[in-house]
This record gives sequence, C-alpha cells and structure tokens, in this order.
Amino acid sequence: MATNTSTAAETAFPCALTLEIPFPDSRLASVALRALRVDKELSPLVQRTLATVIPSALSADDTALRVEYKAATNRMLRVAVNSFFDSLALVVEVMQELDEDVVESRPMDSG
Repeated sequence: MATNTSTAAETAFPCALTLEIPFPDSRLASVALRALRVDKELSPLVQRTLATVIPSALSADDTALRVEYKAATNRMLRVAVNSFFDSLALVVEVMQELDEDVVESRPMDSG
C-alpha cells in the first residue's frame, strides 16, 4: 500500500530538486531554517520540506540546510526555487549585517 501512495505522489509531483546549502555552524543553519520555514508555498502544485543536516562532505562543525522541492511542472519548480533563493539571499544578508561571526573574512567598511 505504501508503494501505491508513493507512486501517486510521484505522479502528481514528477519534478523534484534537492538542495543542500552549507552554513558555518549549526546555529546559523537553524536560524535560516526558522526564518525560511515561516513562508509556506502558495501553490498547491508545489511541495517543500526544509531540514538541517550534516552532510558527509562537511566537517562535524558544519551544517547544511536541506531543501527538497516537488512540483507538478518544471515551470512551477523553477518559480518556487527562484523565490526560495531570493528569500535565502535576504536571510544571509541579514545574518551578515547583524551577526559578526557569519562571514569570517568580511571586508571592513571604508566610511
């Protein structure tokens, strides 16, 4: 029965993409997760899951934000992922401005 359910889900959402965005530590990945989780997908044709993970390619101190998208069409997937990257860019920009240890080699302002 589980096979039928997963097949139905795959049929309804045939387009999928998984992203892993690395962060310097688990605290920052968790902050990004909490900030991005607030905005739900508006379209019923797109599903998104967010989680923090420790990928094997990263050190034990590093954590990644894993985002899994499933969509009914390639266009819906592209629109959802573009919107996600806009939100992610804003979250990282705020982290850079408000949290001193986000970017270790941050250039000094000349002003």
